[in-house]
Amino acid sequence: MRTNRIEAFSDGVLAILITIMVLELKAPEAATFHGLGAVATSLLTYLLSFVYIGIYWNNHHHFFHLVRRIDGVVLWANLHLLFWLSLIPFTTAWMDSTEFATVPVVVYGIDLLLCAVAWYVMQTTVLRAEGSESAVRGMLGRDLKGKLSPALYLAGIGLSWVTPWLGLAIYTAVAVLWLVPDRRVERAIVLSDEG
Repeated sequence: MRTNRIEAFSDGVLAILITIMVLELKAPEAATFHGLGAVATSLLTYLLSFVYIGIYWNNHHHFFHLVRRIDGVVLWANLHLLFWLSLIPFTTAWMDSTEFATVPVVVYGIDLLLCAVAWYVMQTTVLRAEGSESAVRGMLGRDLKGKLSPALYLAGIGLSWVTPWLGLAIYTAVAVLWLVPDRRVERAIVLSDEG
């Protein structure tokens, strides 16, 4: 199968998730900077989750730009990823409404961990569908960030039991890690377009 339908469907789901999150934001009650400060944590949790969904959208876009062949297993693996991503608005809202209580911050981290696991599963199913000549296989290389992220999520989950702010700091650090562009992807796309 071609990848255009899986890309279009995934783009739509991710756009809806961002829309749901922004609709959860409440406007300040007072028309002052102090009023804006009162909703600052809501804005920060929205920003963090927006960045995460943006990272997944960006990586999904680049990843499937290199994929030439998918099958039914890949479709289900992609749905598995979208399921865990679809919980981000819920875990974000819960974390924000409880003012970063321990359990919601832990659950947010678990959701991020499960998104990372689902990405790995999807990536693996694509590699199987494409075989040994896959352009994706060469692009991935050692995939250091992909291997490091779940370990950091686990550390963040554990540290959230000590204090939720430590967990949030680690979740934020992982997002920053993924914001740094991966030149391997860009090189692989250029080579793919030339070939």
